Amino acid sequence: MILYYVMKSNSAHTLALFVIAIALVYFFYTVSKAIEVVGKTQVSTSDGIYKSYVTTSEEIQEKARTLTQRCSTKLCKVQTLLQFASNIPYVTNRFQQKSPQKTIEENFGDCDDKSNLLISMLHALDIEAYFVLVPKHIFVVVPLKDKRLSSRKGLWINGRKYYILESTAKDSFVGYPLQYKLDDIDVIVEPFTNQKVDIDKLEYKL
Repeated sequence: MILYYVMKSNSAHTLALFVIAIALVYFFYTVSKAIEVVGKTQVSTSDGIYKSYVTTSEEIQEKARTLTQRCSTKLCKVQTLLQFASNIPYVTNRFQQKSPQKTIEENFGDCDDKSNLLISMLHALDIEAYFVLVPKHIFVVVPLKDKRLSSRKGLWINGRKYYILESTAKDSFVGYPLQYKLDDIDVIVEPFTNQKVDIDKLEYKL
């Protein structure tokens, strides 16, 4: 009887330790994933920490595919997505950033909201794009090779030409004029990997 009780107690103790171990493993896994997510959505700037709200949701992917279904060139796809984002009414949102889905649903947004929507749709179509952060503003740039853009200036980053996509200008177009000094450009980042671009040379020219 005593032996049975001891064995039962040992079994219960072992089970309790096992449950605790599983709980600890889950806790540390959850914490590590949270740190990973934060690391992928935040970038340090001279203004502080910028947190992006990019998404790979099926809703945004479907929206991007639907909008560009008649496009046969990359330029057409980029211009179509830019047209959609830039024609969402621009309203300064000082309280919080919105998800791309919320920006579409509410049909308004500021430069953060509209740029996050635009770059999320571009990403859905596997189109390379980057955020450019300047004081109190953000815009998107894409590298494109198309003869129709030869007369438009671009932002040359380390010898490669990128065209500006300004989502806050209604009826905007690929190759929108740079509205800031080159020295104002603080950070260029790929938000889905959170990789900053090391800027060795920066020019704005044809």
